[in-house]
Amino acid sequence: MSDPISNMLSSLRNANRALLPAVTVPHSRLKESIARILQKEGYINGVAVEGDKIKKLKLTLKYQGRKSVITDLKRISSPGLRRYVGATEIPRVLGGMGISILSTPSGVLTGTDARKQNVGGELLCYVW
Repeated sequence: MSDPISNMLSSLRNANRALLPAVTVPHSRLKESIARILQKEGYINGVAVEGDKIKKLKLTLKYQGRKSVITDLKRISSPGLRRYVGATEIPRVLGGMGISILSTPSGVLTGTDARKQNVGGELLCYVW
């Protein structure tokens, strides 16, 4: 597996389309930070870290009726082509209806938080 973040986003996308209540992915601190942002922004219901030696990240998905709250996820920066943006170049997703997630020196932040703190970084993904 060359891109674990893309694997997590694909697992989320597939579980949403299959209307599963939860999905489990391998744990890393970066994935946990992304999941906590998704929970804070209201895209998923819960994040739990399970296991002692081999940790797993259990994400509880959120639905409105039979439709997922997450319409789509898009990976921007990949291992083959890293995308970096400055604080003034952070894009708005769907005119503010979605979020962009960045890895900055201040930690993993949403695009709006990064603009407020005036920091740029690696543009990880878009969620809407």
